[in-house]
Amino acid sequence: LKQKITLHFKELKLPISIKYVDPTYMVRAVPANPNDSIYCTELAQAAVHAAMAGYTGVTVGKLDQHVVYLPIKMLVSMPSRVVDV
Repeated sequence: LKQKITLHFKELKLPISIKYVDPTYMVRAVPANPNDSIYCTELAQAAVHAAMAGYTGVTVGKLDQHVVYLPIKMLVSMPSRVVDV
């Protein structure tokens, strides 16, 4: 697949650099601690409530200890921010 993609872009005379990210690195190597489990349960329940209420194009998050629905279009339109804790 990588060769076909590279050849396609070479024919178009466009530079390309393909990187493969092994998804196993993104999976936790240790079980979640109790705080993580509670947080994930809250987010999952909020996502189900949003879906059952008919909301589309939203994701859920926590803001000041409140679970909120966040419009995905708004989130992706903003520049990325990094929080250094």
